[in-house]
Amino acid sequence: MLRRAIETYRDALAAHRGAINRLNVYPVPDGDTGTNMALTLESVADELASAGPDMPAVCAAIAHGSLMGARGNSGVILSQILRGLTEHIEDQPVVEALALAKALVAAADAAYGAVMRPVEGTILTVMRDASNAARAASGGSVIAVVDAARTAGAESLARTPELLQVLKDAGVVDAGGAGLLLFFDSLLHVLDGRVLPEPVDTGPVTTTGHAAAPDHGDGTRYEVMYLLDLDDHAIDAFKSTWDTLGDSIVVVGGKGLWNCHIHTDDIGASIETAIGLGGRPSKIRVTDLHEQVDEQDWVREAGGVAAIDPPLERVSTGVVAVGVGLGIGRIFRSLGVQVVVTGGQSMNPSTADLLDAVARVAADSVVILPNNKNIIPVAGRVGDLCERPVAVVPTRTVAEGFAALVAYDPEASLADNVAAMCGAAEHVVAGEVTRAVRDAASPIGPIHSGDYLGIARHGIAAVDDSLAGATTKLLDTLIADEHELVTLIAGADATPADTAMIEAWLAQHRPDVTAEVHHGGQPLYPYYVGVE
Repeated sequence: MLRRAIETYRDALAAHRGAINRLNVYPVPDGDTGTNMALTLESVADELASAGPDMPAVCAAIAHGSLMGARGNSGVILSQILRGLTEHIEDQPVVEALALAKALVAAADAAYGAVMRPVEGTILTVMRDASNAARAASGGSVIAVVDAARTAGAESLARTPELLQVLKDAGVVDAGGAGLLLFFDSLLHVLDGRVLPEPVDTGPVTTTGHAAAPDHGDGTRYEVMYLLDLDDHAIDAFKSTWDTLGDSIVVVGGKGLWNCHIHTDDIGASIETAIGLGGRPSKIRVTDLHEQVDEQDWVREAGGVAAIDPPLERVSTGVVAVGVGLGIGRIFRSLGVQVVVTGGQSMNPSTADLLDAVARVAADSVVILPNNKNIIPVAGRVGDLCERPVAVVPTRTVAEGFAALVAYDPEASLADNVAAMCGAAEHVVAGEVTRAVRDAASPIGPIHSGDYLGIARHGIAAVDDSLAGATTKLLDTLIADEHELVTLIAGADATPADTAMIEAWLAQHRPDVTAEVHHGGQPLYPYYVGVE
């Protein structure tokens, strides 16, 4: 029954993922809480598929699968809840009401214990209130315990805006707490035949997205996650050092294996801390919380690594590039890229994906173009794992990647290519245009749901109710007197009419600048912009 409940929970999170993702307080389309929780449960279910039939085996699979597959702050906290629960029932021949209630309390305690600075009004609060109600009902049946937990959890979720101003301002409840309630729904479905709730289309508004630091739009910039092999006696020193580097810190695990999560402005230090203590980080994921985009479905449909036929003759230096959009892939191919790895800002390719791509390149050495800030740290690890020389040109956008490739020479040495490509990329001023998913305030004025946003490296630089208007306003802030070339990469949602209006604006207001337009086909971002 526990196995069935977990599988039901996985399916429920998948069905409700979009609704939970729309609970997001930052106005760009980034909502990741539902996706992170759903992917975490997919990992648990995959582990369960090969687990034995007895309770210890099922509990071990849940604990290990959630640890290895936890994604995002919400996923890591959910992982600790599941681990805390299973550790207290795995040795029970029969799980009666009292044992289940104690296990739920232990799960809540474990979740709080994993977060260095817990924030009330999040999934933590909902779990604690649910577990307290379960303990109060422990004199009844197992169903009564779960029913009490679910009822108290729903009441707690409704109160989350009273505890977090950011939720109150947005008029919503906490996303992680909403996802947690589906766990109790799944238990009641299996135990008592209760009907699972249907997903509710709440429109393009939502909650926190990050349980311990809901205001990621204004706080630390990056979410860093990795698995860590580290002796248990060193974990306190690790957490103490991390406490000086950021917030939203969650460290779960034990017996030498830990899943670590932090929001920080210093990616390097958050990784070097583990190495300095003799640990070995792996499966490193870095996400820019200000620009994160929900591209998981697109990347899955694209198939991960899109091979491009290598040249007939082996070259001295080959190139692997990361990008989204069929048009972007074609442009990369025309500029000499051998293998394109499909990936976006929230669905970053793994180290294994990049290693596989490098292995398929017909060259003596390889340059990797990450084309995204999130992917640069992962790309940097590939060279240590390859026999042939690999270097990273740290491109942060597709526009920078295109500029770097103009300086690429397949017959030049790796060092010469890196120098030339880095120099070319550094001359690009990049921006992008997307659409707001809710009302919000910004330093340049109010944002309404449906507005188009022009985003520069420093943040939101333009707001307009039309796509062409936002793009031209963005260009107006990016283009300086010394600039000569504007590269406009049109996405799936751009129209020829919008592109024509943007070109007309450039001709009128920046007549000395040459415009080049390419069809990239990328999702969610109608235009990528590069100015050189």
